[in-house]
Amino acid sequence: MTKRDSQTKIEDIAAKANVSIMSVSRALRGIEGVSEKKRAEILKIARELKYVPNSNARSLALANSNLIGISFPTFAGEVFADILSGMRRIFDLAGYSSVIDTTEYDPEAELRWVRRLLSWQPAGIILTGTDHHPDTFDLLRATPIPVLEIWDHTDDPIDICVGIDHSIAGQRIGQYAFDLGYRRPAFVSAAKGFDPRADARLAGVREVYARAGIEVVSSRCTAGNSFVTGLEGTAQLLDRVRPDVICYLNDHLAFGGMMCCQARGLAVPDDIGIIGFNQLGIASVLPMQLTTFRTPRNLMGSTGARNLLARVNGVKTQTAVAFPVEVCVGQTTRVQMG
Repeated sequence: MTKRDSQTKIEDIAAKANVSIMSVSRALRGIEGVSEKKRAEILKIARELKYVPNSNARSLALANSNLIGISFPTFAGEVFADILSGMRRIFDLAGYSSVIDTTEYDPEAELRWVRRLLSWQPAGIILTGTDHHPDTFDLLRATPIPVLEIWDHTDDPIDICVGIDHSIAGQRIGQYAFDLGYRRPAFVSAAKGFDPRADARLAGVREVYARAGIEVVSSRCTAGNSFVTGLEGTAQLLDRVRPDVICYLNDHLAFGGMMCCQARGLAVPDDIGIIGFNQLGIASVLPMQLTTFRTPRNLMGSTGARNLLARVNGVKTQTAVAFPVEVCVGQTTRVQMG
C-alpha cells in the first residue's frame, strides 16, 4: 500500500458529515455541543478518511523534526529497557530526542497514542510488535512518517521491522527440550491473547512436539508480578499434571516456577526441568544457573534505531531484520546426551 501525498482535512470530514467545521472540531475533541449519535458518525467518517489531527502549526512540526515517538507495552522487567538503551545511544549521537508511552498491551491504547503522536508530526515512530489495531495499520501506512516495529518480525511490516521471529524462537526452545529427552512438556505464560509474542512462542514449542504426537500442556495466567505469575502458574499446572520440563515466558516467571517446585519437594533438574527466556539478569545470579535463551535486545535496539534514521534521511535500508535466539545452558535442565 502506498502512502498518501496529502492529508485529509477537517473540512473534508465536515462536508461528508454535512455539518459545520466547528461541529467536527467539537466531536474530535470530545467536548459538548454535539450529540453522541452525531459524534459517533463524525468519528466513523474521520476513521474512514484516515484523518490525522494536526493541531500544531507548521513551525511546531519543524521543531519536532528531531522527535522520535516510541511505544512499549510496559517498562516492567528488563526487556524493553534494554531495547531502549540500545536505541537511545544512537538517537543521542544523531541529535534526536524521544518521547515514550506505554500501552499495557492494549491495542486501543496504542491507537490513541499513535493518533496523538501523529498530530505532533514526529520524524519517526517506533511500535512494539507487529500486531496492532486495524486503524493503527491504516493510519501509519497512510502517513509518510517512517515507522519501525521492534521486538518482532514479519515479512510485511508497516514500514520496517527489527526483532526476532517468536514462533521460530519457540521451535528452538521445543527442539532443545525434545533433544534432551523431555517427553512431558509444559509451558507457563501470560493469558492467551495478552501478549502475541507469548502465543507465538507457545505455538512454536507445540509445533515441535506435535511432530512426535506429544501434547504441550499450558498454564496461562493473568499478567502481574512476573515472579508471582510464574509461581501461581506453575502451581496451577502441577495441580493438573506432572510434566518433566516446564518452559516459561521469561526468566522471571521461571524463577517463580522454581520456587513453586522447590516448595512442593520437586528437585530441579532431577525431577523436573526448567527453561527460561531472554537471559535476564536473574538468570546468572541464582544459586542454580538457569537454562535460558538469550535475546540480543541492546543490539536489536541499536540496529532498529540506525535503520529508522536511515529511513528518516531517505536512505534505503533492510525492510525486515530477524535476529536468532541462542541457548544458554544452565543447571536447571538435564545434561546433553552424548
